[in-house]
Amino acid sequence: MSGKIVNNVFRASGVIAATPGGLDWSTAVVTGSTLTATAGKGYFINTTSNACTVTLPSSAEIGDQIVFADYARTWSTNNLIIDSNGNNFQGEDDTYTVDYDTAGQSLNIVYSDATKGWLPVSDDAVEKLGVYPPTQKAIFYNGEASSLTNVSNLVNSSGVIGSDVTGVGTARQYLAGAGYGEDKAIFGYGNTGSAVSVTNLVNNSGVIGSDVSGVGTARIGIAAATYGRDKAIFGYGEASGNQSMTNLVNSSGVVASDTSGVGTARTETAAVGYGGDKAIFGYGYASGYKSLTNLVNNLGVVASDTTGVGTGRSKSNAASYDGDKAIFAFGWTGSNTAVSNLVSNSGVVATDVSGVGTTRSGLGAASYGGDKAIFAYGYTAGSGNGMGSMSNLVNSSGVIASDVTGVGTARAGIAAAGYSTSA
Repeated sequence: MSGKIVNNVFRASGVIAATPGGLDWSTAVVTGSTLTATAGKGYFINTTSNACTVTLPSSAEIGDQIVFADYARTWSTNNLIIDSNGNNFQGEDDTYTVDYDTAGQSLNIVYSDATKGWLPVSDDAVEKLGVYPPTQKAIFYNGEASSLTNVSNLVNSSGVIGSDVTGVGTARQYLAGAGYGEDKAIFGYGNTGSAVSVTNLVNNSGVIGSDVSGVGTARIGIAAATYGRDKAIFGYGEASGNQSMTNLVNSSGVVASDTSGVGTARTETAAVGYGGDKAIFGYGYASGYKSLTNLVNNLGVVASDTTGVGTGRSKSNAASYDGDKAIFAFGWTGSNTAVSNLVSNSGVVATDVSGVGTTRSGLGAASYGGDKAIFAYGYTAGSGNGMGSMSNLVNSSGVIASDVTGVGTARAGIAAAGYSTSA
């Protein structure tokens, strides 16, 4: 050893303990469900696929130090679990379960003595910065006018809807759309007179691609949302009865085959991203109008039903706002409604907020401008009757504004999605 020794301590054995900067970091990222740790080492722990139980040294000495880091920011989904292997941990004996469950966390522990055992000297979580700027523009696509149409309308970063763009792809209604790949979008499934599973990709200039052959069960009344920051999920809908199956979309826009359904099978649901990397499906119809929800984690796994909050309804829609929150609004309860429900960045749905704007159903919704949202189009005179082109902007606090005069073809059963990270 050469050079200056700073802030090192002697172990009981007389051997100098390593400083954090002098730790011997393991070159292999730990992905297994178990790890036997060695004093003086640092470990990158990747819990994307499973939790990891770490067994600490049984014959620890004063000054022994070990550091663990959340490699993939997934400890909140699959925890880091500490087995202190007969020694105390923060003064508690080995019968206690110790786990760490915060995304982006790092854990620096040092062995003190037999009384207190291993003590964390830091267990901080770092914020994820510099990734995936929010989408700035939006696009509305397809729907029913006097007949099925595949016309689209672009929305700029100020929430202004453009005039009709000549349609591309199969004209249909009751499809769904979501962002993927950071700055692009995908529309999929829907009703052409019968259910289809065709999809259409949208590039970061808002240009819709031609039909892509369908994957998974064809269905209508489906919903879609972004999750994991750059992926999407389609779920629920109707195909020879209500469904709860889902289809994941990777960051290249490729749709996967059906995943077995979780939660109440239903149709005409809404879905939206929240919390920066998660999603939520909500509301819908199944032998009555539902208000229940299903959360989706950052791996695209759908959770079981959460007891509903707010007015049960179908044919509503949802969009994210303020970067990590969401809003469900409008819909059909046996008549059109304009009621809305905010969603926190933890996925908690709030009680009803009195409706603003024209009551309607079968409309589209998307985020725009980085932190705002827009609802537009829809049935205005009953389910399947009368169509509008008006829109309602949502500010960064989740407040819905009054109607803005419609632009483009009035229609319903429409889908929308955000795209482009450039204003």
